[in-house]
Amino acid sequence: MTPREGHGSFRSHMAQHEHPPPPKPVPRRLPELVAHRGASRERPENTLAAFAVALDHRAAAIELDVHATADGVVVVHHDPVPHGVYPDGRSERRPIAELRYVELSTLRLVGEAIPTLRDVLALVGDRAVVYVEVKGAGIERAVIDVVRASSTRCALHAFDHPTIGRVRELAPEIPRGLLFDSGDRETMLREMASYDARDLWPQATLIDAAMVDAAHRAGKRVVAWTVNDPGLASYLTAIGVDALCTDDVPSIGAAIRREVRR
Repeated sequence: MTPREGHGSFRSHMAQHEHPPPPKPVPRRLPELVAHRGASRERPENTLAAFAVALDHRAAAIELDVHATADGVVVVHHDPVPHGVYPDGRSERRPIAELRYVELSTLRLVGEAIPTLRDVLALVGDRAVVYVEVKGAGIERAVIDVVRASSTRCALHAFDHPTIGRVRELAPEIPRGLLFDSGDRETMLREMASYDARDLWPQATLIDAAMVDAAHRAGKRVVAWTVNDPGLASYLTAIGVDALCTDDVPSIGAAIRREVRR
């Protein structure tokens, strides 16, 4: 997911949908709380420190981004070109895909190393689900190998939907999802069916009750991103969204618990 994931506001969303109540009673249950790149407001995003804090906050799941180095090591980072400093003080910027892991491992981002996916899965263990966004091109097999070697529950998703098609061919047993930052529910659900994906990841302000109902009728889950407004979190909980991906696990967790207790 990219910086534009915060576009739109709860106010504009409510204006668009006129704050509609759920069309029918929705069972009161907590959506899965997904820590977006870990506890990214408290520690540098996509680092072991951020993931450890998210687990301390009892996030039900963690979302992260992956690329692969020139020698095939799957690493956790959002951008293809990291901003960091080497031990000798160099701040030379080179794509992850051009670096060997032995070099990348010495890079520091606000004092933190770029972790491998293997190390993150070892840290998480059975304490949470890990949603892996596949960013790098042509790295599906390398990512699948790491996931298959771990006992941690994982699912893969991407904005590049053909990537998820390749995941389906290589590892049909791994749950898959499609990211959307625009589009209507009919288009999204056609794509979901085409790629046999389980998790529908729309940008949060695209979601309404009709989308959630249609997705559930099709046997899909709805994962909203990125939800940092407690009011929006409450609305999405009320209409039955399955998971909320957030930068602020404590605040959004409190909001959805209040909504469920109503």
